[in-house]
Amino acid sequence: MLEQADAQDLLSNEHFSVDGTLIEAWAGHKSFKRKGDDQQHPPDDPGNPSVDFHGERRTNATHQSTTDPEARLARKGSGKEAKLCYAGHVQMDNRHGLVVNTRLTQASGTAEPAAALAMAAQIAGPHRVTLGGDKGYDQQELVHELRAHQVTPHVACKIHSAIDRRTTRHPGYAISQIKRKRVEEIFGWLKTIAGLRQTRHRGADRVGWVFTFAAAAYNLVRMRNLLPIAT
Repeated sequence: MLEQADAQDLLSNEHFSVDGTLIEAWAGHKSFKRKGDDQQHPPDDPGNPSVDFHGERRTNATHQSTTDPEARLARKGSGKEAKLCYAGHVQMDNRHGLVVNTRLTQASGTAEPAAALAMAAQIAGPHRVTLGGDKGYDQQELVHELRAHQVTPHVACKIHSAIDRRTTRHPGYAISQIKRKRVEEIFGWLKTIAGLRQTRHRGADRVGWVFTFAAAAYNLVRMRNLLPIAT
């Protein structure tokens, strides 16, 4: 898909954005049990047993899903319900909003910066490129590593930001802050049209394959709208 898009001059190959989202795993809270607990409890209903976990402290360090062991308990933000999830990451070309790279990882607090750095390493080259992102990517270590790869971090600034006026004073930075928000259009399509709000597969390999396949389908739809209709 990227080769076709590049042949049609739809990619800039200079300015990119990155973001991540949570994809609900095909596993429920009842499957999230303490690690090493092999004790069998006769269920009152074998198909849908009653499980009382209220008041129990449940973390990824102590518990694991028996349905999908690679899924991790995560939440979208403070006050939100925690669910068993994976983290899906996309890298978008800023010219027309096409997906140029994907990653699927276990959901964790370090998943987004690590995925961003891995994808940035693939766009690094002899000339400097830019990578936009939200405040979650404004981290000193990530910014340092991106610059080492000849990637200029155009991330949204926190109060005590890892970037300064040397980056933010350029007009390109303001443009990147506008363009990066188009990543949400990709996630919206993947979760509604492609049905990835909750995956129907188990295991990071399978969920990751479906995530990348859905991103390729998004590019097909996007390119259909961008290219002139042959007459």
